[in-house]
Amino acid sequence: MSALADLLSSGIVRTVLMGAAILGAISGMLGAFAVLRRQSLLGDALSHAALPGICLGFIIAGTRDLGSILMGAFVTGALAALVMMLIVRRTTLKTDAALGIVLSVFFAVGVVLLSWVQGQGGAASAGLASFLFGQAAAILRSDLWIMGGIGLTALALVLALWKEFKLVSFDADFARAQGFPVTGLEAVLTVMVALAIVVGLQLVGVVLMVALLIAPAAAARQWTRTLGPMVVLSAVIGAASGAAGALISAASRGLATGPVVVLIATGIVIVSLLFAPQRGLIWQALAKRRARARISDGRVLTTLQGLAAAHSDANYPAEQGMLEAALGTRAPSATIAALEQRGLIQPVTHPPETTPHWELTAAGHIEAAALSGKHSPKSDEGTQ
Repeated sequence: MSALADLLSSGIVRTVLMGAAILGAISGMLGAFAVLRRQSLLGDALSHAALPGICLGFIIAGTRDLGSILMGAFVTGALAALVMMLIVRRTTLKTDAALGIVLSVFFAVGVVLLSWVQGQGGAASAGLASFLFGQAAAILRSDLWIMGGIGLTALALVLALWKEFKLVSFDADFARAQGFPVTGLEAVLTVMVALAIVVGLQLVGVVLMVALLIAPAAAARQWTRTLGPMVVLSAVIGAASGAAGALISAASRGLATGPVVVLIATGIVIVSLLFAPQRGLIWQALAKRRARARISDGRVLTTLQGLAAAHSDANYPAEQGMLEAALGTRAPSATIAALEQRGLIQPVTHPPETTPHWELTAAGHIEAAALSGKHSPKSDEGTQ
């Protein structure tokens, strides 16, 4: 606790911590809609498209003015989104192809401009490369007000247009048929994503920003089935990842904040993919194992019931070889042990034979009858 208190006593650490948490919350909230709209690459395309805007903002301002740089990034990001939408609507190319084209072309233009600017010399131009991977220590307290303002604006828009965003995210064609301005709503969502990217450039950078948009939403998607809880949980995961990454980076000198934040968010995704109820891989593996066990149990029970019916003896002791012949495989020892433990079958002796024999108990007859849909003679005995 004392080490944490020492970290938080630093004004720079507190500023980076708050900035990372705000950025994570904004990115998580808006990323949920991008994931549901199957536009996970949209954030990647817009973040890479921001690079030429960063360079143009520097060229126009003539210095490393953060306001000009972020405005340039927003303009080129919005332009990239417009180009992507035009390609999808005016050509036969699908969204993924349009995103790939926009990402590669705009990023290539940005790299060329960055190389040209750095070739002109000057100490200010040298810092432009930090926008590729982020430089959290450069965040100022005044930047927190900008982040907070953008976050509140995005939250207000999401609340005001919740029904419309929800319908567009799940069924855009139905929304269009109902008369909703789908193109306008998608444009608003895209502009909001572009704003979140612009805000995160200084912390996470162009290359890694998409991970902070998508990872919290991907993790939240594993834990919930409805949009409201998913958006809230995604924002919480994003904020927690940002705050944790900032603290770890501050405690371990030399670790860049942006990559640490992304690694933490990715770790949460991995945990969610493995352990989330019903959707987690481990949960599904256990469910499949239980299903196979139920099938195996049912086969043994119904086979014993069939043998008993064939011999007109409810307590007919089935020999191991006979059971294996009926099942077409070796008697599954684990299944038999489980059925014995549940009290559905019981081992019996059948002199002079020494091989294992089993017979159904009263509960086993009822269970087998329920599985096969046949009448159980043991149930009659219980009612007489």
